[in-house]
Amino acid sequence: MDLILFLALVIIAVGLIAAVLMQSRGSGLGATFGGGDSSVYRSRRGVEARLYQFTIALAVLFVAVSMLIYIASI
Repeated sequence: MDLILFLALVIIAVGLIAAVLMQSRGSGLGATFGGGDSSVYRSRRGVEARLYQFTIALAVLFVAVSMLIYIASI
């Protein structure tokens, strides 16, 4: 059972890393120094919105599986 949870955690972690890296690149370090158009509100649409929701779901799943591994190890 532990092996299955660890494999699930690794797969979720890789998916979470990929989902975060595919996010929009508009809010980088340049926005800190006044560059870019970060002051303009822009809503997510289409694939960008689904990717954002998928990233949140993966993060919640990552935390849940991590807690399951912790509880199983007690």
